[in-house]
Amino acid sequence: MTTTKVLDYFASLVADDGGIPLTETALSLAQDAYPDLDLQGELAALDLMALRLKRRIAEGTPAIQRLRLLNHFFYRDLGFAANANDYYNPDNSYLNAVIRQRRGIPISLAVLYMELGQQIGLPLKGVSFPNHFLVRMSIPAGEVVLDPLTGETLSKEQLQEMLDPYLEQEGIRGSGEVPLGLFLQTASHREIIARMLRNLKSIYLQESRWQRLLAVQNRLVILLPGSIEEVRDRGLAYANLECFRPALADLEAYVAARPDAADSTQIRDRMPALRLMSRSLS
Repeated sequence: MTTTKVLDYFASLVADDGGIPLTETALSLAQDAYPDLDLQGELAALDLMALRLKRRIAEGTPAIQRLRLLNHFFYRDLGFAANANDYYNPDNSYLNAVIRQRRGIPISLAVLYMELGQQIGLPLKGVSFPNHFLVRMSIPAGEVVLDPLTGETLSKEQLQEMLDPYLEQEGIRGSGEVPLGLFLQTASHREIIARMLRNLKSIYLQESRWQRLLAVQNRLVILLPGSIEEVRDRGLAYANLECFRPALADLEAYVAARPDAADSTQIRDRMPALRLMSRSLS
């Protein structure tokens, strides 16, 4: 697939808020790093995993027992786990690599876990918890919140302990000031894909891998059309790749939309050089 076709395909997947196919869309992110990816083949492999799991579940099995069977299958039989030795490898966000290596980070493991769980009738949902993506499920007895790295059910005390460093970092001293439930809201599929892309964005920015960063930014601009900040960041990626005209177009759009932004002066200061370089290419 060409870059244009890849982005057109992505745009078609995320066009409708209510109809974003999470697993397919998350898997499509890998087309930037793996241009020959057999996406439909990867989806079929997941369906085969789900079929193996379904064969172990009798009709009428209660949800909590289905969850136990899912955990045993996912973590023990298939061997999925955290990639603790190479946590910031971008492959941890590309589902084809996660499926192959059986290693990932919370959000990529959660997407696969939810896919298999939903295929056996479990209403699993993603939670964009600070610094650690989670999974939740409603059962008659209440809400179950799971760590997708291990399948462990987390207590309120464990969740609060996980949340406290974030609250401290944000300057919120007392945990009672912000209710825990505020951070346990279900994430939409659009929000999950955005978080996956921003994880990749952080890695590629830190590593100065501008071409890969540009691919991520193109997707973020499509996914979040209301975020002019993502247009700005795409412009900066273009500038680092010496693609001066598209860089200038994106940065001009940002300054026009956010003339009073804290970084608007800094962005404006870059634009004369970009105009000069653009003209030199005419």
